[in-house]
Amino acid sequence: MPKSDRAQEPSLVARLQTIRLELARTREFPQGNAGCGYEFVAPLDARGHLDLDAFKHLKAHCRVHRFWAGEKTQVGALLHLGRDRWVFSYDAGSEDDEPAFKFDRHEFVPGEYVSITEHDGGTLPFRIASIRPFTP
Repeated sequence: MPKSDRAQEPSLVARLQTIRLELARTREFPQGNAGCGYEFVAPLDARGHLDLDAFKHLKAHCRVHRFWAGEKTQVGALLHLGRDRWVFSYDAGSEDDEPAFKFDRHEFVPGEYVSITEHDGGTLPFRIASIRPFTP
């Protein structure tokens, strides 16, 4: 099956989920902050792990919105850079890439935590606030 046809295959598209991450407890925000985080689209397998094979066919849908209280929302893409390396990227080049710590091993379920390295090099914890089916 040609690549373009596979991208439209319902079973692959059905794997796309919209995942919302909200800032977890930090020194600056002891209760966390729902106004700071990411919402991104990615294919998940039945166990809630990122599905790399589906991602290869659906990466055009895998977008990210970085929202941060008091700042302009940034729009970019979820990228897989090989092996276990996943990043959020907003512009060409790697200067603005935000690596996601062990995204390849995480089970994406509400209530779990992930870490992302921000633009400034600091790593912050985020709680998986919600996961819902992707709607174009």
